[in-house]
Amino acid sequence: MKGSTVPNNQHLTSGRVLARNTLWTLSADGASIIIALVSIPILVNYLGTERFGVVALAWSVVGQFGLFDLGLSRALTKLVSEKLGARREQDIPGLFWASLVILLISGSAGALVMALLTPTLVNHLLTVPSFLRLETQNSFYLLAVAFPILVSSAGLRGFLEGCQRFDLISLVRVPISLFSHLGPLLVLPFSRSLVPVILVLVAGRFIGWGLHMLQCVSAMPSLRRNITFQGAPIGAMFRFGGWMTVTNVMYPIMVTMDRFFIGALVSIAAVAYYVTPYEVVTKLWIIPSAIVGVLFPAFSTAFAQDRQRATLLVEKGLKCTFLALFPVVLLLIAAGHLGLQLWLGTAFAQESAAVLQWLAFGVFINSLGQIPYWQVQGAGRPDLTAKLHMIELPLYLLTFWFLTRRFGIQGAAVAWTLRVTLGSIAVFILALRLLPESMPDIRRFSWMFLGASSVFCVTALLTNMTARAGFIFLVFLVFLPFTWFRLLTSQERLLLHNPFKLFTVSEDSLSELKKAAI
Repeated sequence: MKGSTVPNNQHLTSGRVLARNTLWTLSADGASIIIALVSIPILVNYLGTERFGVVALAWSVVGQFGLFDLGLSRALTKLVSEKLGARREQDIPGLFWASLVILLISGSAGALVMALLTPTLVNHLLTVPSFLRLETQNSFYLLAVAFPILVSSAGLRGFLEGCQRFDLISLVRVPISLFSHLGPLLVLPFSRSLVPVILVLVAGRFIGWGLHMLQCVSAMPSLRRNITFQGAPIGAMFRFGGWMTVTNVMYPIMVTMDRFFIGALVSIAAVAYYVTPYEVVTKLWIIPSAIVGVLFPAFSTAFAQDRQRATLLVEKGLKCTFLALFPVVLLLIAAGHLGLQLWLGTAFAQESAAVLQWLAFGVFINSLGQIPYWQVQGAGRPDLTAKLHMIELPLYLLTFWFLTRRFGIQGAAVAWTLRVTLGSIAVFILALRLLPESMPDIRRFSWMFLGASSVFCVTALLTNMTARAGFIFLVFLVFLPFTWFRLLTSQERLLLHNPFKLFTVSEDSLSELKKAAI
């Protein structure tokens, strides 16, 4: 803005922009979940269990291509944020086009690997019925064709995140998710073959890539006028992305290995008793994911220009995550047994209720830990968290094996919660080393966390439902006024009166973003 004394990076990390972007992301995540809940039963009914299993594998492939991303999408988000914060917009086109070319090449390599592995996967590794093998093989070949698009689309979204244009991302994400889940239904009246179903999924990703590219050019018109690789910090991109790739490889092992251990050490039935509450409580991750997805580019901008601003972002991230999750986790711990009983029956609830309580507590801890985790990434130190994962993985697997063998699925839940607790403590320590100015805020939220943990423990120990309900009523009687009058600022209270105003982009916001784009 002409004559303004407000630095550009303060606008890009302003509370209004961050809150609006978080709401956009949450809306897109919520819509995707609702779409999946509606479409999946229909697909199972019409395709049959075997064919739907292949479609589910296709969705997994679409969602798990982080290895070939090489961490460059996050590196692009970080570097674009820093360039905007430093008012070096002229460097961004070279950065954008270099990243896009590298991602297309990497995606093409992934396509080749998948095409070569497809016959082995279908005929030897996966238990595919003989009548479905040809369809499945052709479907996997189609997915291989889409790999360059899938990988490079992550880079396009990373660029838009760096520009804080989560509104544009959500406007494409929702219809593409709708198309991915409902598009196959349009094929069913004409064919039950997997090939046209997967073809529809692939076509949707190509359309999404084109829309994201149009959005990038719209957000920054200089991309169209300046197609160049000049000034792209390739070395910095690969250093950041390389450590992110280490995390992308190791984290899924820690997330999915638990069910294999349970199947081997306890029983296959125990896997269902463990995985079902796990899938329920981990849906809460859409809240911290939406918050940190918005905070990551803001952290990158603030660390480059204004450490006090970075401290404020830590405080806001912890506050929003705590306030959003505390009441939900409390209700899950209090009413989880009843909910499982109504949903899946008494026997299932008897086996899974304690697991749900432990995992809900673990998700609460892990969600708070995601704020310092992405603060460390935003500070340009993904090597620290990658090394932490390398230390964490063998210790976790050993602890998980011991506790699961000794105590069954409750021991598995305790091991998982212990891992995320120690991991969260470690990333808080790392974050404080990089930003010691945030110590007062982290100390304050540590006391709040201890209070919340005490409430969770008392709730779990109360076996009488009447006493538990009375205790929760008293907790909310204190929690609500404490939140409103002590934790929220006057500006935050004003925003909560009408949060939908956040979806209206102000003239100041448009002015600043246009300045960054020209």
